[in-house]
Amino acid sequence: MATKFTASQSVEIAVPKQPIPIQHYLRQPQRLVKTLADNSRIQQLSEEVFRLKMRPLTFLSLSIQPTVDMRVWADSQGTIYLRSVGCEILGFEYINQRFALNLKGYLSPYHISNETRLQGKADLEVLVDIPQPFSLTPKSILEATGNGLLKSVLLTIKQRLLHHLLADYRTWVISQTQTNEIVDDNTELPILNFE
Repeated sequence: MATKFTASQSVEIAVPKQPIPIQHYLRQPQRLVKTLADNSRIQQLSEEVFRLKMRPLTFLSLSIQPTVDMRVWADSQGTIYLRSVGCEILGFEYINQRFALNLKGYLSPYHISNETRLQGKADLEVLVDIPQPFSLTPKSILEATGNGLLKSVLLTIKQRLLHHLLADYRTWVISQTQTNEIVDDNTELPILNFE
């Protein structure tokens, strides 16, 4: 029995003023990916594609571990887009062959009364053919359980984003300004002439 589960999550983040606008930081999507999950669970496949090994999820006494390939890119205004381009369920070949995951999202900076804010949204949809005996479970219970599970996945991602994005942005700004100061210091050194 094919069943569709869906969840959406929105986020809004106030961005503290820094010497470098957050739009410059957001043009490096790989930094954003690293705020979403532990480095040990992320593998960069190409410039824009990342493999994310999710934590095991429990659904109706089944423990599954999805691995999602995501394309992450930024436009010239600093908006980051995220799209799933592949998915694999480790350990359950039956479910893996009957499982489709579609994740899409964005994170976009905007200004309101002298303040920069980030606004974003993620939509997650899973289509899966539920195996026996679980397919005997009433559809309303299956959908409520599955939708709740997807919502918890998106909520976890949102919490990580809220906790890690601004800290990483601050770290990045400090590293950029220190690099620039070193370059500035070197260019201002007088040339010593020992004739």
